[in-house]
Amino acid sequence: MESYHKYMLECIELAKLALKKGNPPVGSLLVFEDKIIGKGIESGKSTGDITQHAEILAVKDALNQGYKDVLHQSVMFTTHEPCIMCSYLIRHHRIAKIVFGVSVPLVGGQSSEFKILETETIPKWGKKPEIESGLLQHECELLNEQFTVQLANQKNIN
Repeated sequence: MESYHKYMLECIELAKLALKKGNPPVGSLLVFEDKIIGKGIESGKSTGDITQHAEILAVKDALNQGYKDVLHQSVMFTTHEPCIMCSYLIRHHRIAKIVFGVSVPLVGGQSSEFKILETETIPKWGKKPEIESGLLQHECELLNEQFTVQLANQKNIN
């Protein structure tokens, strides 16, 4: 469990980088056998490309580094519950476990009405991933509050 905190703290640092660039504060890591194999920093807002979510970028990073064959044994750490789009990617690659800080009820892959992370009705996806939520939740929520303030300040300027 202590290593979980270490990885989530690193996700929070990645999320701070995303926030500095005007993106939602999401950072993500993929870990296999206690080694980081992929990193992602949310950049959809700053790039204008909605697919640039931290979880997707972490998977792409792992794939680019040659870790395709171990994704199904990996743990994804992320500051936010993976959204529907990211959850589809997670299920496609059969990532074994998801650990996240804060839930995203409207579009989350577990907490929304679209429970992509939990469904076992799609045979190709196999067994659902193990999910652990609420790790360093308060710290992740504080980043969300900073993002909300940042958005409000932008509206006041425009």
